[in-house]
Amino acid sequence: MKILVWHVHGSWLTAFVRGPHTYLLPVTEDRGPDGLGRAVTWDWPATVLERTPEQLRDTDIDLMVLQRPHEIGLARRWTGRVPGADVPAVYVEHNSPDASPERQLHPLAGQTEIPVVHVTHFNRLMWDSGRAPAEVVEHGIVDPGHRWTGTERRAAVVVNEPVRRGRTTGTDLLPRFARSAPLDVFGMRTEGLAGHLGLPAERCRARDLPQHELHGAMARCRLYLHPVRWTSLGLSLLEAMFLGMPVVALDTTEVREAVPAGAGVVSNRLDVLEDAVRTFLAEPAHARRTGQAARAAVLARYGERRFLDDWERLIKEVTR
Repeated sequence: MKILVWHVHGSWLTAFVRGPHTYLLPVTEDRGPDGLGRAVTWDWPATVLERTPEQLRDTDIDLMVLQRPHEIGLARRWTGRVPGADVPAVYVEHNSPDASPERQLHPLAGQTEIPVVHVTHFNRLMWDSGRAPAEVVEHGIVDPGHRWTGTERRAAVVVNEPVRRGRTTGTDLLPRFARSAPLDVFGMRTEGLAGHLGLPAERCRARDLPQHELHGAMARCRLYLHPVRWTSLGLSLLEAMFLGMPVVALDTTEVREAVPAGAGVVSNRLDVLEDAVRTFLAEPAHARRTGQAARAAVLARYGERRFLDDWERLIKEVTR
């Protein structure tokens, strides 16, 4: 099939485009948010093709995969076809509701033609999807391999825009955790984080690395710290587990499902999490065993093959 899909979340798309189809990515002259096209930092197959809005008008499309509400209008204008009516369509909801955790109406709740596909069961539970058919296809990760060495007695954190997002991503908790372990914080717009938090630079190093460097840098850290209060299940948490890292995480959203007993420490008690950080730093053999359990758990539930199989079943249903 020929599937129209926007480049919105690179990590998710990296797994999605490894399916058996041709994937059409809109590209604009400025390569802005609505036309990023192919990314140079991701390993995508040759079946991922760029198409300008003008080219899309004359391109055969078997399925539209939407991820933002305004893409419905973009698809109409750029292809001349109505998603869900002229061409089968699905809407992938990557996020948890942000305004109200139990009362927020989904933007597609008032229609029945386009199913809403949530990436976690928690998100499906919390969003009010209204009349829209609601499905769940859990995340899938392209396995980066077991790369953990834990040679650096530091905790890795991956978060984009930690200063702006603040309490949502647990940025305010980092000074407390930094007393238990020096932190390596990776992500976009992390510049000046240590100064913002009032931490010495050696207790909170911030870097924005390309994907091919990120996993190696994470894997050199003794553990992965996930202080996020309220977002969807972070792909960085799953990637850390694939790398064989022991994880320490807040018990929020879908984290408890992703990190079973023995694969890390999950709690909302900060003293329990701080103790876990110190223990992993002090006991590398324990960190290694826990990381191995984390990798086994994430391979079983969030592997690429299961993800693609789930999507194939859904695609066949929608395009039948």
